[in-house]
Amino acid sequence: MAFQIICDGSIDLGKDIPRESGIHVVPFYVSFDGEIYEKEGEELEVHKFYQRMKDEPQVYPRTSLPSVQDYVDAFEGYLQEGMDILCICLSSELSGSYNSARAAADLMGEKYPNQQIRVVDSTLVTVLEGVLALEAVRMRDAGISLDQAVEQLERLKKTGRIFFTIGTMDYLVHGGRVGKLIGLAASTLRLRPLIVWKDDEITSFGVSRSRAGSIAKVIEAAKGYLQKLGGPLSHYQIFVGYGYDREEGISLRDRFAGMLKELGEAAEIQLYQVGTTIGVHTGPYPLGIGILEKFEG
Repeated sequence: MAFQIICDGSIDLGKDIPRESGIHVVPFYVSFDGEIYEKEGEELEVHKFYQRMKDEPQVYPRTSLPSVQDYVDAFEGYLQEGMDILCICLSSELSGSYNSARAAADLMGEKYPNQQIRVVDSTLVTVLEGVLALEAVRMRDAGISLDQAVEQLERLKKTGRIFFTIGTMDYLVHGGRVGKLIGLAASTLRLRPLIVWKDDEITSFGVSRSRAGSIAKVIEAAKGYLQKLGGPLSHYQIFVGYGYDREEGISLRDRFAGMLKELGEAAEIQLYQVGTTIGVHTGPYPLGIGILEKFEG
Protein backbone atom coordinates (compact mmCIF):
# COMPACT_ATOMS: atom_id res chain seq x y z
CA MET A 1 0.00 0.00 0.00
CA ALA A 2 1.34 3.44 -0.92
CA PHE A 3 1.88 5.79 1.99
CA GLN A 4 1.66 9.55 2.29
CA ILE A 5 4.85 11.41 3.25
CA ILE A 6 4.38 14.40 5.57
CA CYS A 7 7.23 16.63 6.78
CA ASP A 8 7.60 19.77 8.83
CA GLY A 9 8.71 22.98 7.16
CA SER A 10 12.36 22.54 8.05
CA ILE A 11 12.93 20.38 4.95
CA ASP A 12 13.80 23.57 3.00
CA LEU A 13 13.08 22.16 -0.45
CA GLY A 14 11.15 25.19 -1.71
CA LYS A 15 7.58 24.90 -2.98
CA ASP A 16 7.92 23.03 -6.27
CA ILE A 17 9.89 19.97 -5.14
CA PRO A 18 7.51 18.92 -2.34
CA ARG A 19 4.49 19.47 -4.58
CA GLU A 20 6.00 17.47 -7.45
CA SER A 21 7.20 14.73 -5.09
CA GLY A 22 3.92 14.38 -3.23
CA ILE A 23 5.27 15.60 0.11
CA HIS A 24 2.81 17.38 2.39
CA VAL A 25 4.59 20.14 4.33
CA VAL A 26 3.42 21.31 7.77
CA PRO A 27 5.02 24.75 8.23
CA PHE A 28 6.70 26.31 11.22
CA TYR A 29 5.72 29.85 12.24
CA VAL A 30 8.03 32.88 12.18
CA SER A 31 7.80 36.18 14.06
CA PHE A 32 9.90 39.33 14.05
CA ASP A 33 8.11 40.96 16.98
CA GLY A 34 7.30 37.98 19.17
CA GLU A 35 3.58 38.59 18.77
CA ILE A 36 2.53 38.15 15.15
CA TYR A 37 3.52 34.75 13.75
CA GLU A 38 3.32 33.87 10.06
CA LYS A 39 3.52 30.49 8.35
CA GLU A 40 6.95 30.05 6.79
CA GLY A 41 6.91 29.76 3.02
CA GLU A 42 3.19 30.54 2.87
CA GLU A 43 2.56 33.84 4.65
CA LEU A 44 6.25 34.80 4.79
CA GLU A 45 8.41 33.96 1.79
CA VAL A 46 11.99 32.90 2.52
CA HIS A 47 13.61 35.65 0.45
CA LYS A 48 11.52 38.28 2.30
CA PHE A 49 12.58 36.75 5.60
CA TYR A 50 16.27 37.08 4.75
CA GLN A 51 15.81 40.56 3.30
CA ARG A 52 14.25 41.71 6.55
CA MET A 53 17.07 40.15 8.57
CA LYS A 54 19.54 41.99 6.40
CA ASP A 55 17.66 45.29 6.66
CA GLU A 56 17.05 45.01 10.42
CA PRO A 57 20.22 43.43 11.87
CA GLN A 58 19.28 44.33 15.46
CA VAL A 59 16.03 42.37 15.27
CA TYR A 60 16.21 38.68 16.10
CA PRO A 61 13.30 36.68 14.68
CA ARG A 62 12.02 33.56 16.36
CA THR A 63 10.11 30.49 15.27
CA SER A 64 7.23 28.52 16.73
CA LEU A 65 6.73 24.83 16.02
CA PRO A 66 3.71 23.24 14.34
CA SER A 67 1.03 22.42 16.90
CA VAL A 68 -0.52 19.05 17.58
CA GLN A 69 -3.64 20.34 15.81
CA ASP A 70 -1.57 21.32 12.75
CA TYR A 71 -0.46 17.70 12.44
CA VAL A 72 -3.93 16.34 13.15
CA ASP A 73 -5.24 18.49 10.31
CA ALA A 74 -2.48 17.25 8.01
CA PHE A 75 -2.95 13.57 8.90
CA GLU A 76 -6.71 13.22 8.92
CA GLY A 77 -7.50 13.78 5.25
CA TYR A 78 -5.14 11.00 4.17
CA LEU A 79 -6.35 8.66 6.91
CA GLN A 80 -9.93 9.18 5.73
CA GLU A 81 -8.76 8.02 2.30
CA GLY A 82 -7.37 4.85 3.86
CA MET A 83 -3.71 5.81 3.46
CA ASP A 84 -0.86 5.08 5.85
CA ILE A 85 1.39 7.99 6.84
CA LEU A 86 5.13 8.48 7.14
CA CYS A 87 5.94 11.71 8.98
CA ILE A 88 9.54 13.00 9.04
CA CYS A 89 10.45 15.74 11.51
CA LEU A 90 13.29 18.10 12.34
CA SER A 91 15.76 16.84 14.94
CA SER A 92 14.06 16.61 18.31
CA GLU A 93 17.25 18.07 19.81
CA LEU A 94 16.34 21.40 18.20
CA SER A 95 12.56 21.43 18.15
CA GLY A 96 9.40 19.97 19.62
CA SER A 97 7.96 19.36 16.15
CA TYR A 98 8.59 15.62 16.52
CA ASN A 99 6.71 15.55 19.83
CA SER A 100 3.75 17.40 18.29
CA ALA A 101 3.63 14.88 15.46
CA ARG A 102 3.84 11.93 17.86
CA ALA A 103 0.98 13.33 19.96
CA ALA A 104 -1.12 13.82 16.82
CA ALA A 105 -0.29 10.29 15.68
CA ASP A 106 -1.48 8.90 19.01
CA LEU A 107 -4.78 10.78 18.72
CA MET A 108 -5.37 9.74 15.13
CA GLY A 109 -4.30 6.17 15.84
CA GLU A 110 -7.24 5.79 18.21
CA LYS A 111 -9.63 7.19 15.61
CA TYR A 112 -8.21 5.27 12.64
CA PRO A 113 -6.95 1.96 14.06
CA ASN A 114 -6.66 0.32 10.64
CA GLN A 115 -4.04 2.80 9.34
CA GLN A 116 -0.39 3.09 10.30
CA ILE A 117 1.19 6.41 11.26
CA ARG A 118 4.98 6.24 11.62
CA VAL A 119 6.75 9.36 12.90
CA VAL A 120 10.52 9.53 12.33
CA ASP A 121 12.89 11.82 14.18
CA SER A 122 15.23 12.64 11.30
CA THR A 123 17.96 13.76 13.75
CA LEU A 124 18.80 16.12 10.87
CA VAL A 125 18.25 19.78 10.04
CA THR A 126 17.28 21.99 7.11
CA VAL A 127 17.93 20.56 3.61
CA LEU A 128 19.56 17.46 5.12
CA GLU A 129 16.13 16.58 6.49
CA GLY A 130 14.74 17.44 3.06
CA VAL A 131 17.00 15.09 1.11
CA LEU A 132 16.16 12.32 3.61
CA ALA A 133 12.50 12.96 2.74
CA LEU A 134 13.35 12.72 -0.97
CA GLU A 135 14.95 9.35 -0.30
CA ALA A 136 11.67 8.34 1.35
CA VAL A 137 9.91 9.38 -1.87
CA ARG A 138 12.24 7.11 -3.85
CA MET A 139 11.44 4.26 -1.48
CA ARG A 140 7.70 4.83 -1.77
CA ASP A 141 7.91 5.00 -5.55
CA ALA A 142 9.98 1.79 -5.58
CA GLY A 143 7.07 0.06 -3.86
CA ILE A 144 8.67 -0.85 -0.56
CA SER A 145 6.52 -1.08 2.54
CA LEU A 146 6.16 1.62 5.18
CA ASP A 147 8.00 -0.50 7.75
CA GLN A 148 10.86 -1.12 5.32
CA ALA A 149 11.04 2.59 4.53
CA VAL A 150 11.33 3.49 8.21
CA GLU A 151 14.09 0.90 8.65
CA GLN A 152 16.03 2.34 5.71
CA LEU A 153 15.57 5.93 6.89
CA GLU A 154 16.94 5.03 10.33
CA ARG A 155 20.06 3.71 8.62
CA LEU A 156 20.52 6.51 6.10
CA LYS A 157 20.08 9.37 8.55
CA LYS A 158 23.22 8.32 10.41
CA THR A 159 25.29 9.20 7.32
CA GLY A 160 24.02 12.80 7.14
CA ARG A 161 26.45 15.70 7.55
CA ILE A 162 26.37 19.44 6.91
CA PHE A 163 29.62 21.40 6.93
CA PHE A 164 28.91 25.12 6.98
CA THR A 165 29.93 28.59 8.01
CA ILE A 166 27.97 31.70 8.97
CA GLY A 167 28.46 35.44 8.74
CA THR A 168 28.34 36.22 12.46
CA MET A 169 27.98 34.46 15.80
CA ASP A 170 25.31 36.95 16.95
CA TYR A 171 22.28 34.84 16.06
CA LEU A 172 23.68 31.64 17.58
CA VAL A 173 24.52 33.51 20.78
CA HIS A 174 21.09 35.16 20.92
CA GLY A 175 19.42 31.79 20.40
CA GLY A 176 21.45 30.21 23.17
CA ARG A 177 23.26 27.82 20.83
CA VAL A 178 26.74 28.93 21.99
CA GLY A 179 28.01 30.60 25.12
CA LYS A 180 28.04 34.39 25.20
CA LEU A 181 31.70 34.41 26.15
CA ILE A 182 32.62 32.36 23.09
CA GLY A 183 30.46 34.59 20.92
CA LEU A 184 32.04 37.74 22.31
CA ALA A 185 35.54 36.38 21.73
CA ALA A 186 34.69 35.40 18.15
CA SER A 187 33.13 38.79 17.48
CA THR A 188 36.07 40.69 18.98
CA LEU A 189 38.61 38.68 17.01
CA ARG A 190 36.40 38.73 13.88
CA LEU A 191 36.58 34.96 13.59
CA ARG A 192 34.31 32.99 11.25
CA PRO A 193 33.10 29.77 12.89
CA LEU A 194 33.17 26.44 11.05
CA ILE A 195 30.28 24.22 12.06
CA VAL A 196 29.25 20.64 11.38
CA TRP A 197 25.91 18.96 12.04
CA LYS A 198 26.46 15.27 12.72
CA ASP A 199 25.10 12.60 15.01
CA ASP A 200 22.16 14.80 16.02
CA GLU A 201 24.23 17.71 17.31
CA ILE A 202 25.96 20.88 16.24
CA THR A 203 29.72 21.08 16.85
CA SER A 204 32.62 23.24 15.75
CA PHE A 205 35.44 22.05 13.54
CA GLY A 206 37.47 25.25 13.71
CA VAL A 207 37.47 28.95 12.90
CA SER A 208 38.77 31.19 10.15
CA ARG A 209 39.64 34.87 9.99
CA SER A 210 37.92 35.43 6.65
CA ARG A 211 34.85 34.35 4.71
CA ALA A 212 37.05 33.01 1.91
CA GLY A 213 39.10 31.03 4.39
CA SER A 214 36.03 29.53 6.05
CA ILE A 215 34.56 28.51 2.70
CA ALA A 216 37.82 26.80 1.73
CA LYS A 217 37.76 24.83 4.99
CA VAL A 218 34.14 23.82 4.46
CA ILE A 219 35.11 22.42 1.05
CA GLU A 220 38.03 20.48 2.50
CA ALA A 221 35.88 19.05 5.30
CA ALA A 222 33.17 17.91 2.89
CA LYS A 223 35.72 16.38 0.55
CA GLY A 224 37.32 14.56 3.46
CA TYR A 225 33.98 13.11 4.57
CA LEU A 226 33.22 11.82 1.08
CA GLN A 227 36.64 10.19 0.95
CA LYS A 228 36.00 8.60 4.34
CA LEU A 229 32.66 7.22 3.18
CA GLY A 230 34.22 5.79 0.02
CA GLY A 231 32.46 4.44 -3.04
CA PRO A 232 31.16 6.25 -6.13
CA LEU A 233 29.81 9.75 -5.62
CA SER A 234 26.59 8.61 -7.29
CA HIS A 235 25.82 6.79 -4.01
CA TYR A 236 25.35 10.10 -2.20
CA GLN A 237 23.05 13.09 -2.18
CA ILE A 238 25.32 16.14 -2.27
CA PHE A 239 23.99 19.68 -2.01
CA VAL A 240 24.93 23.27 -1.26
CA GLY A 241 22.75 25.35 1.04
CA TYR A 242 22.78 29.15 1.14
CA GLY A 243 20.85 31.93 2.86
CA TYR A 244 20.45 35.44 1.49
CA ASP A 245 23.17 35.29 -1.17
CA ARG A 246 22.25 32.90 -3.98
CA GLU A 247 25.28 33.86 -6.05
CA GLU A 248 27.55 32.80 -3.21
CA GLY A 249 25.76 29.45 -3.16
CA ILE A 250 26.21 28.99 -6.89
CA SER A 251 29.90 29.82 -6.59
CA LEU A 252 30.39 27.23 -3.83
CA ARG A 253 28.49 24.58 -5.76
CA ASP A 254 30.57 25.13 -8.91
CA ARG A 255 33.80 25.26 -6.99
CA PHE A 256 33.10 22.03 -5.11
CA ALA A 257 31.94 20.28 -8.27
CA GLY A 258 35.14 21.34 -10.00
CA MET A 259 37.27 19.98 -7.17
CA LEU A 260 35.50 16.64 -7.22
CA LYS A 261 35.90 16.41 -10.99
CA GLU A 262 39.63 17.03 -10.62
CA LEU A 263 39.74 14.11 -8.20
CA GLY A 264 38.42 11.92 -10.96
CA GLU A 265 34.64 11.80 -10.61
CA ALA A 266 31.88 14.18 -11.56
CA ALA A 267 29.04 14.71 -9.11
CA GLU A 268 25.58 16.21 -9.38
CA ILE A 269 25.32 18.88 -6.69
CA GLN A 270 21.93 20.42 -5.95
CA LEU A 271 21.43 23.99 -4.74
CA TYR A 272 18.88 24.88 -2.05
CA GLN A 273 18.04 27.93 0.03
CA VAL A 274 18.21 27.38 3.79
CA GLY A 275 14.81 28.26 5.25
CA THR A 276 13.56 30.30 8.14
CA THR A 277 13.55 27.60 10.83
CA ILE A 278 17.34 27.34 10.77
CA GLY A 279 17.89 30.87 9.44
CA VAL A 280 16.79 32.39 12.75
CA HIS A 281 19.81 30.69 14.35
CA THR A 282 22.39 31.25 11.60
CA GLY A 283 21.55 34.76 10.45
CA PRO A 284 21.27 35.73 6.78
CA TYR A 285 24.54 34.24 5.57
CA PRO A 286 24.69 30.48 6.18
CA LEU A 287 26.66 28.65 3.52
CA GLY A 288 27.59 25.01 3.45
CA ILE A 289 27.74 21.56 1.91
CA GLY A 290 25.49 18.65 2.87
CA ILE A 291 25.97 14.93 2.26
CA LEU A 292 23.64 11.95 2.73
CA GLU A 293 23.87 8.37 1.51
CA LYS A 294 21.20 7.42 -1.03
CA PHE A 295 18.73 4.58 -0.83
CA GLU A 296 19.80 1.74 -3.11
CA GLY A 297 16.72 -0.26 -3.94
